[in-house]
Amino acid sequence: MSVIVRLFLTLAAPITALFVSRDALNFDIIQTMVAVVLFTVAVAAVAFWPRRPAKPSSTEPR
Repeated sequence: MSVIVRLFLTLAAPITALFVSRDALNFDIIQTMVAVVLFTVAVAAVAFWPRRPAKPSSTEPR
């Protein structure tokens, strides 16, 4: 679990640094917010990923 958190925080750090100086007092808070947004986007991408269609059922009339 901590590996996932570290991954998202590592990805969020350079994104946050584009908008806020790393020396700012609220950098960690904004980095955490960016990480939560990245996690939400990742979960939404997995949730809405197109699934393979199910096999056609054999209940069709002949």
